[in-house]
Amino acid sequence: MAAAGGVVARRMRGRTRVAVIHRPKYMDWSLPKGKLEKGEKFKQAALREVEEEIGWRCRALSELPEVSYLDRKARRKLVRYWLMEPIDGGFEPHGEVDELRWLTPREAERLLTYDHDRDLVRTAIRGRRWRLPFTRG
Repeated sequence: MAAAGGVVARRMRGRTRVAVIHRPKYMDWSLPKGKLEKGEKFKQAALREVEEEIGWRCRALSELPEVSYLDRKARRKLVRYWLMEPIDGGFEPHGEVDELRWLTPREAERLLTYDHDRDLVRTAIRGRRWRLPFTRG
């Protein structure tokens, strides 16, 4: 199974914040992601899924390490992620995602349910592989 998503980051009150979502179906805290649609490229899927889940249209800045794991049904899942900057939009709770939190990298690492999500935040944000080219909020 193939999926794509994003580590969405922005500057708020002088600090880097990362978008972390709560999915009521799974009762978990995760990064926005979802399955590819037929004929869709990974990057296109990542941008679409992030917008669908958090309500923000984003710009992909750089690709992050891919993640592979077994899902809840023991199926192999490959997820490709991009570091993203939000351009415009706003979150509204919906069936798939009922809460969005903009957290510091350290807060995000504490809240995220899965090790692979914590590793991605650490690599993308705390590892300082990049600098946010923007200031928002």
